[in-house]
Amino acid sequence: MPGKSRSELIRGYFAAYKANDREIIEAVLTDDFTFTSPYDDAIDRATYFVRCWPNSKPFKSITIERICEDGDSAFVLYRCETLDGKSFRNTELHTFRGTRLCNVEVYFGAAYKDGVFITQQPSS
Repeated sequence: MPGKSRSELIRGYFAAYKANDREIIEAVLTDDFTFTSPYDDAIDRATYFVRCWPNSKPFKSITIERICEDGDSAFVLYRCETLDGKSFRNTELHTFRGTRLCNVEVYFGAAYKDGVFITQQPSS
């Protein structure tokens, strides 16, 4: 993937995630990859595949709305729709080492179903 912009790399990552193509994702993550979200505190690559990868299956659509590049990092704002009709927007900070993804930090947005806001319960 030499010469690809961060935006192109992110679009490829999201397309592979939507297609549930783990082989592509494994190829783009560094060996020391970490993933952080409101539910995960810098989990490693192996834990990411156990805890987060199975969640890639229920998406009807993933639409990238905006990518803002800054050096070796980029923010991506995206909207997802699940097969059961729920939709939400998240923001992620992707950090790269060369053309490989070494860190993702996820920031959750509001969720909706049938156009109605769904109140999220905080984790205990």
